[in-house]
Amino acid sequence: MTAETAGTRPATSGTVAAVCVVHMLHETGLRRNPVTAIDKRPVDGPVHVGELGLTGDRQCDTANHGGVHKAVYAFSQDESRRWGTELDRELPIGWFGENLHVAGFSPTDAVIGERWRVGDGGLLLEVTGPRTPCRTFAIRSEEGDWATRFVARGDCGAYLKVISEGPVAAGDRIVVEHVPSHAATVRDLFTGQGHERVAAMLEQQADIAPSVADKARRLVGRTQEGRARKGESR
Repeated sequence: MTAETAGTRPATSGTVAAVCVVHMLHETGLRRNPVTAIDKRPVDGPVHVGELGLTGDRQCDTANHGGVHKAVYAFSQDESRRWGTELDRELPIGWFGENLHVAGFSPTDAVIGERWRVGDGGLLLEVTGPRTPCRTFAIRSEEGDWATRFVARGDCGAYLKVISEGPVAAGDRIVVEHVPSHAATVRDLFTGQGHERVAAMLEQQADIAPSVADKARRLVGRTQEGRARKGESR
């Protein structure tokens, strides 16, 4: 099913406004994850994107970041600017730890399993799930209750896996080539809504990231339990 037949959004979603990789590692002061690679900054392209992410990038907390299902992280330019206004400070590109700073659409509203053709060099990415804010992200922000605020906003950006390797550079077009019919979005998973769409995703899509599948099952289970309790109370 294409983006046009799915009816969720136009075929051409937007563009890559900037490509970011780790600038330098920072100490976190945390015992479990003493070093972080969240300091991403724009680089000149093209940058090769392989199975585990961008050349020149890395992750330190590999239990929660990186790997095949979290090889690339995309965040919206509009949302970054909105946060800058809310926080009354200039947020540089890469401040959210994103690899792809994208313009023209919100990755959070992408459908799980949606595929993006990026540029003309063969790069094909697949949306795998939401980014959950971690303690390292909170420390980096230097904002009180940052994780709570970020979750409440709901615009978390999207992780992607690499279907076909290739280069990426600022200015590349992002074209949606495929949108699964279940229509469960990154936002649905992140906010715990759209349980019917999420249930359909579990039934229809076999290659979901394990962490996303677990989260989806919990969401559907909670919804079913809640309905059962309501039925018993009648």
